[in-house]
Amino acid sequence: MRSFHLAAVAATQVLSALAVDILVQSEGGNATSGHQYGFLHEDINNSGDGGIYAELIRNRAFQYSEAYPVSLSAWHPINGARLALNRLEEPLSDALPVSMQVSASRCSNSSVGFYNDGYWGMDVKQHTYTGSFWVRGAYDGVFTASLQSDLTDDVFGTVEIESQAVADEWVEHAFELLPTQDAPNSNNTFAITYDPRGTANGTLDFNLISLFPPTYKDRKNGLRIDIAEALEQLHPSLLRFPGGNMLEGQNNGTYWDWKDTLGPLRYRPGFQGVWGYQQTHGLGIMEYLQWAEDMNLELIVGVWAGLSLNGDVTAEEDLQPFIDDALNEIEFIRGPADSEWGSVRAELGHPEPFTLNFVEIGNEDWLAGFPVGWNSYLEYRFPMFMAAINEAYPDITVIASGASSDGGGWDIPAPGIGDYHPYREPDELVADFDRFDNDIGHIVGEVAATFPNGGGQWDDGLMQYPWWIGTVGEAVSLIGYERNADRIPGTFYAPVLRHLDRWQWAVTILQFAADPSLTTRSTSWYVWELFARFPLSRTLPATADFGPAYYVAGVDDDTGSYIWKGAVYNTTDGADLPMSLTFDGVAPGTTAELTVLTSVDGDPYAWNDAHVGVNIVDSAVTQLEANDDGAFTFSLPDLSVAVLATSPTSEGRKAKRTVGQRSSSA
Repeated sequence: MRSFHLAAVAATQVLSALAVDILVQSEGGNATSGHQYGFLHEDINNSGDGGIYAELIRNRAFQYSEAYPVSLSAWHPINGARLALNRLEEPLSDALPVSMQVSASRCSNSSVGFYNDGYWGMDVKQHTYTGSFWVRGAYDGVFTASLQSDLTDDVFGTVEIESQAVADEWVEHAFELLPTQDAPNSNNTFAITYDPRGTANGTLDFNLISLFPPTYKDRKNGLRIDIAEALEQLHPSLLRFPGGNMLEGQNNGTYWDWKDTLGPLRYRPGFQGVWGYQQTHGLGIMEYLQWAEDMNLELIVGVWAGLSLNGDVTAEEDLQPFIDDALNEIEFIRGPADSEWGSVRAELGHPEPFTLNFVEIGNEDWLAGFPVGWNSYLEYRFPMFMAAINEAYPDITVIASGASSDGGGWDIPAPGIGDYHPYREPDELVADFDRFDNDIGHIVGEVAATFPNGGGQWDDGLMQYPWWIGTVGEAVSLIGYERNADRIPGTFYAPVLRHLDRWQWAVTILQFAADPSLTTRSTSWYVWELFARFPLSRTLPATADFGPAYYVAGVDDDTGSYIWKGAVYNTTDGADLPMSLTFDGVAPGTTAELTVLTSVDGDPYAWNDAHVGVNIVDSAVTQLEANDDGAFTFSLPDLSVAVLATSPTSEGRKAKRTVGQRSSSA
C-alpha cells in the first residue's frame, strides 16, 4: 500500500536546502478527537515481573510450568539451613502447590533461614517496605526480616514478626520494614530467619514470600514508582494490553488467561511466559485496569483468538467457548456490578465499570503458523469474534490483528479496523510517511526504529538502544499517522521497557535495573513526549511539499493554540533548512514557542546509554513572533524534530472550560 518508496527518500538527500514555505489554512482538515499516543505492555525483558510490577522478591511462590520447571532460583540458605522444594498434602492453594521447606541442622543453636537476591539486586531506601509470607508448621518465637548488603555485613533495616505459625495450617504473616539508612548500591538481599529451637524439629514450610517498596499511587500490589512516573511523563492516552506474544502463548494450552490473574495472589497460578521465564500473574487484569485508571488511559484490550505462537489453530467448531470467554472478559471490565462478571469485579473492590471502547482480536495472526493461521483468521476466527462482540456491544470498535497490507493485502471487513506493526529501518519509516493517506482505519499497535539503514534486519539483530537517526525516522512516521488522525486513532511504542540485567529485545523507550538511578529515557522518549505534549484536536490543511521536511499542523481546541509538528530528515550536506510558517488568520505579532530536538554532537548514531548517564538529546526552546506578513521564520538542522505552538487564546481557555479535561493530560 505504499506510494512513497525508498527511492523518494533517497531523492530528498540531494535536494537543495531552499526555504520551505508552509501555509496552514484555518478550515478543513480532519475533524477528529485527536490522535493519541500510548504504549503496549507485555512481560518481555522482565518488564512486568522485576520491572514496572514493584515486587522485589524473585520466584516468590515457586511457580512453574512445563517449559520452566519448579526451582529454588534466587533463594539461598542462611547459617547452614537446608532448603528443599516440598509438595505438602495441603498446599497453600491448588494454584501454588509447591513450598520451600527450611530445615536446621540438628546441632544448630543459631538462627537459620534464607535470603533472596531479587531481580538482580534490590534498591534499599529509608522508606517503608510492606511484606508478607505464609508459614506452615508450629513455631514459638519471632521471625526476623531484614534488608542487607550482599557485599558487606551491613544490615540496613530489620523487623521482628511475632510468630502465629501452627502445626497444621498455613498462616500469613504481614509486616512493615523501615530501613535506618539508604544502601549505597543495589547489591542487596532480603532475608528471613527464625530460631529452630522454637520448632518441633527445626523445620518450617514457607510460601508466597513478598516484599514491596512504596508503589505508584500507593496501590497494593502496585507499580514501581520511578518507571510508572517516567511513563506518565510521556503524556500517554492509551494502554494496549496484554501485549503481543504474551497473549498468544507458546501453544493452545498456555495462552494468557485473564481469569487466572484474578483475586488474591494466593490463587494465581502464574503463566508459562513466552520470553524464557515463568511469569507470576502478579500484574493481572485488575492491576492493568487500575494502571489505566491511575494514568487516565484509554484501554485497548486484546482477547485470545484461537492461535498460538507454535501455529496451533483452534478449529471453527471449537471456537465458540473462546468467543464466550472474550465476552465474559469484556463484561468483567465494563459490565454493571449486578452482571455475572461485573459482580466479580465489584467483589474485587471496583463496583464502577471501567471504560472500554476498543477490543483487539488476537495478535499478529498473519505471523504465527502462516499461511494456515492467517487463512483461518480471515475465514472464520476474526469474523466470528467481531460478529459476537458487535452484537453484544455495538459501540465497541473491533480491531483486527493485522493490517490491510499483511498477508499480501487484506480487505478488513467493516466495521473493523486494522493493526499495523512496523519495526523498521529509519529510511523505511520515512517511506511510510504517507502510508495511510488512502487506506482504511488502523491503529499502529507497535512501532519503533529497530535496525540501522542497510542492515541485515532480523538476521543481524536489533540496535543496542534507540538511536538518534532512528528516532527521527520514528518522528516522520508519527507525523504521517497524525496527518491521518481521522483513520488512525492511536499509535503505540513497543516494547516499552528493558531490564538491563535480563532482556531479549534491546530497543525500548525506557531502560531500567534494580537501581533506579539507571532508569534511562531513550532518545525516542523525548520525541514521543514532545509530540504527545501538544495534542491536536483537529488537523488543518497545509502546503504539502514534503521532503526533507515532514510536518502536520492543526489546532488544540482546549487552548486555542495553533500547532505545527515537524521533522527534518536528510538535507543536502547536512545544511540547516530555513522555514517560513504561516497560519491563516494568525495576526502579525502573535507569539509562539518553538521547541527543537537534536543530537548534541550531531552524531546520527548516538544513543542514551544507561551505564553512561549522558542524555544526547538537546532540547532548545525559542520564543518567536510572527512578522509583518504573519509568518514565523526559523531554521531547522538536519535530523531534527520540532514543535511550534502559538500562545493560548482566551477562546481556547473558554473552550477548555466547556469541553473539560482532555484524556491525554494524564
